[in-house]
Amino acid sequence: MKFAKFLLAAALMMSGLSANAQETERIEFNPHMFLQLQAGAQYTLGEAKFNKLISPNAQLALGYQFTPVWALRLAVNGWQSKGGFKNNTTYKWNYVAPGLDVKFNLVNAIGGYNPDRVFGLNIIVGAAANIGFNNDDAADLARTYVMRKLWDGTCVNPVGRAGFDLDFRLSKCVSLNLECMANGTLERYNSKAKSDKSNADWYFNALAGIKIALGKTENVIPVAVPVVIEEPAPKPEPKPTPKPKPVVKKAPEMQTEIFYSIRETVIPESELGKVNNLIGFLKANPETKVNVTGYADAGTGNPKINMKYSQGRAENVAKALTEAGIDAARITVDAKGDTVQPFSENDKNRVTIAIAK
Repeated sequence: MKFAKFLLAAALMMSGLSANAQETERIEFNPHMFLQLQAGAQYTLGEAKFNKLISPNAQLALGYQFTPVWALRLAVNGWQSKGGFKNNTTYKWNYVAPGLDVKFNLVNAIGGYNPDRVFGLNIIVGAAANIGFNNDDAADLARTYVMRKLWDGTCVNPVGRAGFDLDFRLSKCVSLNLECMANGTLERYNSKAKSDKSNADWYFNALAGIKIALGKTENVIPVAVPVVIEEPAPKPEPKPTPKPKPVVKKAPEMQTEIFYSIRETVIPESELGKVNNLIGFLKANPETKVNVTGYADAGTGNPKINMKYSQGRAENVAKALTEAGIDAARITVDAKGDTVQPFSENDKNRVTIAIAK
């Protein structure tokens, strides 16, 4: 139980970055087909020692991911099974087992869909038809050992199976897949029976391979965010006095907010007008200085990555000012990462705020 909780906590922490700022992006799940190619080993429960009952196993599956949580797959599993006796005498036969499985993504069910998550844990439940063949080894041993359920030719048995798999995302379409399944079937599967009573036969598969998404896994939806333009405060009218006092002018000030999309540090073209306005203000007011501070949103990424993004955003704005002729001595550069969130809306915190005064 503690290990399962640890896996879930780790999965929820391994979130990638998501959407934007000025013309932001919302990423939605897209239903798609997938292909699984796996190979590994099988252990068939029996009387012989554990290592004597290990045999090769492989699986090919084609499925459809309906939602971030639910998927259905048609899987064909097979290769070889083994049986044995207490004296470690073993025999083998071949089988192929086509079946239908339901997959439930536990991480997405608890943590919600995240297109950049690198880890997934699926619970799998399904049923199959096990078609056995090449049972000559058991037939030969039947001359010496008791084989109450000996079969010849082919033998078809219903199978109920359950287990889990782990997905480690390598790209948008490819992931490394590790799967463990327990399979229960009729007692005649291994040609043996301890008595006339019917008991289930079991075999267990451990597989590793790749999972390939066939088609787009996500849709990028642009979302327009309204731009708030601050109107300058009206200048107070001086009260008439017999002897007007000299008016002390307040030093001019200007605040500029430059918004970015996810993972972006280069100034977007849509924000260049704001930078040009700031340059014009600084040239018109040579006595002013400017403090350029970069930020990153706390809703995505991690503190280390977010500090890098916020620093790059601030430095690129400062670079644009110096390239336009603003003396570097008038510019102070700072980066807050995701430690300070100037806006209540998460996506607006991918921003550089320049305050000139």
